[in-house]
Amino acid sequence: MATSDTTAEESAATYRAEDYPRPSVTVDVVILTVIDADLRVLLVKRGRWPYAGHWAIPGGFINMDESLEAAAQRELKEETNLSGIYLEQLYTFGNPGRDPRTRVITVVYYALIDSALIASSPVRAADDAAEAAWYSLYDLPALAFDHDQILDYTLQRLRGKLEYTTIGFQLLPDEFTLSELQAVYEVIQHRRLDKRNFRRKVLSTNILQDTGRTKMEGSHRPARLYRFDPAARQV
Repeated sequence: MATSDTTAEESAATYRAEDYPRPSVTVDVVILTVIDADLRVLLVKRGRWPYAGHWAIPGGFINMDESLEAAAQRELKEETNLSGIYLEQLYTFGNPGRDPRTRVITVVYYALIDSALIASSPVRAADDAAEAAWYSLYDLPALAFDHDQILDYTLQRLRGKLEYTTIGFQLLPDEFTLSELQAVYEVIQHRRLDKRNFRRKVLSTNILQDTGRTKMEGSHRPARLYRFDPAARQV
């Protein structure tokens, strides 16, 4: 046992961190919502080099004393004024050359939020972000770094998860009509869905609870209001 302890002490004494490459780590946060029947993503305009003046996903370097998720929440708050949003880790991007400053690996988080949250907590640019705005995911400006690839990957993952999870409900209020639910699916898949087939399929899953209440939709008759059944399968 003494030999093992001695070896460990010798290793600790001779180890030099500077002898090993030390890539930097950042977090990027993709926030999606539905506004005016369009899938929107929150972007910030960079105020500093590199890519000053370009739009980008909110994010930044992690501090040595914080977790990845804590860094993601901090950067989101600092750059956009949004806070308290449940974030899910999406993917890690680390191709060499993706950042002109140094070797940077980024861990991407994402969240889907109901547009009502935007009204109660409007975005506001701060820190090193010159502006913050919601852009259509289908009509993006020129983006910094490899953020176009990140958003393309996010959309593909979102469409895949829509087929076997309840992720789409995160874009809806607590109570919604079947038309509102179908609109969310259509905006994510970016195509029209057959109304009858959609309703038959979603009602057969038993993930909805009929609230017994109704809501007027345009000039049509009142539409039933549903809510997601918390006992059903989760995202």
